[in-house]
Amino acid sequence: MAVADTIRQKLTAAFAPSVLAVADESAHHEGHAGHRPGGETHFNVHIVSDAFTGLTRVERQRRIHAALDAEFRGGLHALSLKAQTPAEAGRG
Repeated sequence: MAVADTIRQKLTAAFAPSVLAVADESAHHEGHAGHRPGGETHFNVHIVSDAFTGLTRVERQRRIHAALDAEFRGGLHALSLKAQTPAEAGRG
């Protein structure tokens, strides 16, 4: 299974998002730290979930990183994150 699919599955299970977009941006990081042939090392994630209500930006990121711990240990190098509540995203 592609890393992007695994990220989608795990974030969906952990946060039941109303919006989830996962983009592989590995090609933009060729020659940088953590890049490897075949990509799947650098991702951009936009997630909107009620689960983030009352959490700071840092706590949201910590929870997302915890949900993806196995992927980070397996070669995922970087996530660019935008984690919002529905109200912050204009959906609530």
